[in-house]
Amino acid sequence: MITTLIPELQNSLNDAQASANQPVMFDRREFLKLTGVSSAALVIATSMAPVNSAIALDNETNKFNLFVSIDADGTVHLVCHRSEMGQGIRTGIAQILADELEADWQRINVVQGLADKRYGSQNTDGSRSIRRFYTTLRQMGASARTMLEQAAAKQWDVPVSQVYAKQGMVFNKNTDESLDFGSLSLEAVNLPVPAVDSLKLKQSKDFQFIGKDVGIVDMHDIQTGNTQFGQDVQLDGMLYACIARSPVVGAGVKSVNDTATKNINGVVDTWQLPNASAPFLFKPLSGVAVVANNSWAAIKGQRALQVTWSDSVNDEHDSTQFLATLKKRVAVKSKQIRGRGDAYAAIDDANETLSADYTVPYLIHAPMEPPAATAVYHNGTFEIWACVQTPQTTQNTVAQVLGVSPNKVKVHVTLLGGAFGRKSKPDFAVEAALLAKQFGKPVKVLWTREDEIQHGFYHAISAQHYAAGLDSQGKVTAWLQRTAFPSIGWTFDGKSEEPNAGELSLGFGDVPFAVPNLQCEIAKAEAHARIGWIRSVANIQHAFGIGCFVDELAAKANTSTYDMWMQLIGPDRQVDPKTEGFEFANYGDPLEAFPIDTKRLKAVLEKVVAESGADQPTEKNEGWGISVHRSFVSYVAVAVKVSVVGGKLSILEMHSAIDAGTVVNPDRVKSQQEGSMVFGASIALLGEISFSEGRVQQSNFHNYPVLRINQSPRIIETYIIESEEIPGGVGEPGTPPVAPAIANAIYHATGQRFRDLPLNKHLQV
Repeated sequence: MITTLIPELQNSLNDAQASANQPVMFDRREFLKLTGVSSAALVIATSMAPVNSAIALDNETNKFNLFVSIDADGTVHLVCHRSEMGQGIRTGIAQILADELEADWQRINVVQGLADKRYGSQNTDGSRSIRRFYTTLRQMGASARTMLEQAAAKQWDVPVSQVYAKQGMVFNKNTDESLDFGSLSLEAVNLPVPAVDSLKLKQSKDFQFIGKDVGIVDMHDIQTGNTQFGQDVQLDGMLYACIARSPVVGAGVKSVNDTATKNINGVVDTWQLPNASAPFLFKPLSGVAVVANNSWAAIKGQRALQVTWSDSVNDEHDSTQFLATLKKRVAVKSKQIRGRGDAYAAIDDANETLSADYTVPYLIHAPMEPPAATAVYHNGTFEIWACVQTPQTTQNTVAQVLGVSPNKVKVHVTLLGGAFGRKSKPDFAVEAALLAKQFGKPVKVLWTREDEIQHGFYHAISAQHYAAGLDSQGKVTAWLQRTAFPSIGWTFDGKSEEPNAGELSLGFGDVPFAVPNLQCEIAKAEAHARIGWIRSVANIQHAFGIGCFVDELAAKANTSTYDMWMQLIGPDRQVDPKTEGFEFANYGDPLEAFPIDTKRLKAVLEKVVAESGADQPTEKNEGWGISVHRSFVSYVAVAVKVSVVGGKLSILEMHSAIDAGTVVNPDRVKSQQEGSMVFGASIALLGEISFSEGRVQQSNFHNYPVLRINQSPRIIETYIIESEEIPGGVGEPGTPPVAPAIANAIYHATGQRFRDLPLNKHLQV
């Protein structure tokens, strides 16, 4: 507990406490100022100009295209149509646009795009923001540059070949005269937009911003508390709402006693949301909202509500029993999704065999900022401010549930205080819209940490079975694998009982091994909770099972794990799982453009072992573990060093190597890799959501802990493979290899195999 406060803050608290039953009201910026956090002495210096994200490109006069607008004073506005959740996308998109535009970085302003189908997909998930828009963004920047050059050539009455843009200016090659972008903008914007095939894009050697470490454009505002996250939105006359939601998915409100709630000072009223039924999609769960004139009254009112819930088909769901059922299902021959040769016969004929089962529990996202959305309803239209990853999905879902046209819903995207896939589901924005319409005032819906953990969308519980046969030389001749986990498809259709091809394409059906006999199978797994995407999705369990089983095979064959990986991956080639009967989705990208390239897969493993020293001897009670995985069309290998003394696990070092093709901002890639490794370690060591009688048993960080500083390694290193390939994903690929690398390291330190996550079931962490 803080016992000493600066005088200004202490005086403010004393004044507030003088009024009984009245909450102490501070906004985040006021608190930062009072505590001195925004003072120059405590703020890290930044060379980045402050970015005003409040300006929208509504003025068509200066608008070159959807992404570029230039004012007469030379200010260049660049649109980020994706959501910023700490990954640096507002900076990366600006780098690409500014590079081809030849903008002066100190004169750019990044504008957050509204929900607008003209941008194409705005769903900031799947690690696809750069890889899907890299070329388009370059073309947008080059198009505006070309128009500026044409305008300058017209003014000087010279061929356009005699001019060139550089750092916010256009120069005359013959006279060295120059014109500022601002002075050219009004004329240039009225010129015909160049055809895409006529644009001349830069060669990589000429990049000014792409491939360079550039500080994030929001850094100054973040350091000074001048940003707006979902929780920060404030509107005149705003009400606050907290919702008591059904504790078992599928249950509805049977009766409500809100007497105690309405006696709380500040509570305005309660209101019952429509009862939800499958398919749940992104609609709100059944619940009762407490609406108040301040957040604390809304939270207290939610806690005081007495709600009786109706029965649900999921009332008997017990995750421990369900996991045991899944393990039984993967123990027997199941439905084949990919095959080569005859794995069953080859295992029967093998010199030696090995089999193992692996499990991963339910997981929840636990971003630092729980969901929050504010909505206004007026004359049949909705305006929403929310920390969403999917503004278009938000727009469409609100429109569907409220019965209006999507063009009657305007969605503003705030900064996201973490997301990990949770904020791809805009149920919380729909809640705000429902309440704004009901109460006729702006309403902010707040999810507490307990709400987020107990009523969210969960990463699926899973069980996997692996078996292999080896010949007398220790070569793997057969590989058999089975998986069972509730499908995300159930969230959308209410019926799915087995994973779909898209989920199975996440590290399972695309296993890149060159063994002569390979069999991939799936077993049934019905859903009992809302299943949703979490960072790297089904790659989490598949990388864990495959990465650990490779290590077990290496020990069986008395060879190194590195050599076993190289043997299994085999010669340099491009793998096409479709040729063996699997409907490979490849993250929605064409396999021709983003092939499964075994050379690149082996290269990251070679890099991480060489750089980390994972092939070197360790001290007693220490061990190295390695694993490698392709996901989101990028390649990542991880090496982890641990010590285990007296049953206490410590992670000493974590290293990763990534090949994500062309890298726009190396600094952000390293940060993403570091975050992914810590996220993966948190899952491996601590992550578990459990259900009993259909209800989530965890509620906050005391029983759903995330990795703390003292549990994190002192050494975290990332090595980026330089590449001219098309950009791949970055936000998620670093997570999947982490858990198997840690589990393998424990084995090499202790000789103990742990096949069930989280590891705190087995060791003190």
